[in-house]
Amino acid sequence: MKTTLSMSVTGVAFFVGSSLALDMAQAHDTAPGETVTVAADKPIPHLPGKRLVAHVVDYEPGASSAAHHHPSSAFIYAYVVSGAIRSQVGDEPARVYRAGEAWFENPGSHHRVSENASDTEPARLLAVLVVDGPDEQLVIPEPR
Repeated sequence: MKTTLSMSVTGVAFFVGSSLALDMAQAHDTAPGETVTVAADKPIPHLPGKRLVAHVVDYEPGASSAAHHHPSSAFIYAYVVSGAIRSQVGDEPARVYRAGEAWFENPGSHHRVSENASDTEPARLLAVLVVDGPDEQLVIPEPR
């Protein structure tokens, strides 16, 4: 189920900016034109066995992620930091989310489309996941 939310751009910029400065931040190249940076990965003290992971996904113009799903434990909040992202989760229709808009993804959701909606401008997405502590593979590509 997707819900459009609003969040302070200043708050997100602070979170992304300070999280990217963490020593633990790592960049992972995925599909061509897509870069995923692990901005945070920390156990949640009052929820034993759970951890919060934040990914910053940068898309070059026209770039997209492969269709994928997440572990059955992953509850996701996705926030468009800049640009525009076309997303389709499950059987819902594809939708374009612009900077300042957000949605949720329920555990185990099938993410059919995730792409930069522009062929000329880059886009940035912040994905915050609450997952089971031992989950290692948080993005599981669809078999081709």
